[in-house]
Amino acid sequence: MNITAIKQQQRLKGRYAIHVDGAYAFSLSADTLLEEKLYVGYELDETRLKAFKKLAANDKAYSLALAYAVRRIRSRYEITDYLRRKDYDEVLIHGIMEKLERLGFVDDEKFAEAWVRNRRLLKSVSERRLVQELRQKHVADDVIKQVLSEDEADERTVLRELVMRKRKQTRYTDNLKLMRYLVGQGFSYDDVKAVLSENA
Repeated sequence: MNITAIKQQQRLKGRYAIHVDGAYAFSLSADTLLEEKLYVGYELDETRLKAFKKLAANDKAYSLALAYAVRRIRSRYEITDYLRRKDYDEVLIHGIMEKLERLGFVDDEKFAEAWVRNRRLLKSVSERRLVQELRQKHVADDVIKQVLSEDEADERTVLRELVMRKRKQTRYTDNLKLMRYLVGQGFSYDDVKAVLSENA
């Protein structure tokens, strides 16, 4: 058996269809194609063909994970969960995660920093809420603690900004309703009481 054609795929840029004896056999990413040093005329037997098909499946899984990881920064758990939902086996997932981590695409500390920074930019959010959200992403408590210790936002300043915005809404003119909302958002009762008393 020989490789008779290597064609760039139209639908998946960066992947190449490998044809053996005139028929499509498997596809590989450009990087893996170069690593394996495949070329038109390359000879292979059934064992090698089977090995390349397995490599192709693993290579596709890695390409999917990489695309998922670069679309936006994600936690280790999110990427692992994505691969599990696609029914890849744990050994393959472990290998992919190690490779992504080595290349800097998996870093829960960077993820947590970005999460806190983005949430602070988008809305006035309490530290307690940030902890809850990061735990939902399965970020380790020690990482959360470290990232929040470096966060320069002051809880009461964040709370004051939120109170100013909410006061403009008619349903939050009542202090009791506003207090319930703010405590529900994760701000401490003492902080809420203190900030609301400033505006009393």
